[in-house]
Amino acid sequence: MEASELDRVTLNSLRTLPDGLAEIVALHLAAAARLLADDPELALAHTKAASRRAGRVAIVREAVGVAAYAAGDYGTALTELKAASRISGSSDYLPMIADCERGLGRPERALALASSPEASTLDRAGKVELLIVAAGARRDLGQPEAAVLTLQVPALKSRGQGEWLARLRYAYADALLEVGRVPEAREWFVRAAEVDPESSTDAQERVGEIDGITFEELEELEEVGGLPEGEAGPSAGPASRAPDVGGETGGGRSREDLDGR
Repeated sequence: MEASELDRVTLNSLRTLPDGLAEIVALHLAAAARLLADDPELALAHTKAASRRAGRVAIVREAVGVAAYAAGDYGTALTELKAASRISGSSDYLPMIADCERGLGRPERALALASSPEASTLDRAGKVELLIVAAGARRDLGQPEAAVLTLQVPALKSRGQGEWLARLRYAYADALLEVGRVPEAREWFVRAAEVDPESSTDAQERVGEIDGITFEELEELEEVGGLPEGEAGPSAGPASRAPDVGGETGGGRSREDLDGR
């Protein structure tokens, strides 16, 4: 484990600490970053150890919040992310804070945060994440049509690629699917896959599910020479087509978030 595994922003934030202490805290954060995906509970333990030594550093409190969020401990995540926001004066944590409110069964509070003055200070990716959370809150409240309308924004048709665009299109497709607009949902899952070369979503698999083809079956077809002539796979064109610890904070749960749990 090396402290150098952390991103530059995190390392710079730890320079306010004495050298020996900074190294210990950095190693805990690096361990948490490695463990976050596979063992969020252990990642959380490492971030808490870092926080006991450097609880006044915003990036450390953020790390605890992100790990708690990944572990499903939304109460702890909410407390820690609010603390990080107070210390840093940043609104970047707002999407995750709003989603923690959803996780705690308070979708109305998530919607209030989505319409707060702080929301307008977010960058494009942050605004998209908060929009996805707001749509999820509408679904929590039994308002699936309102969720669709929430996500009907011009940014859906943005050019280029990026995880924020893939997540927005994916969320919109999932919302369309819930209200029974299957052909449109398929179109937007495909469009999400088109701008998601790193597969940050499972958009291709969702297209396969709609078409009645599992992802494993699709791989088998590709291995034996592709799909039969005239059949389009998940990467085809339109059919008519949450956070790392010690890095950038991402708001919004993934598929279970978009399913409006």
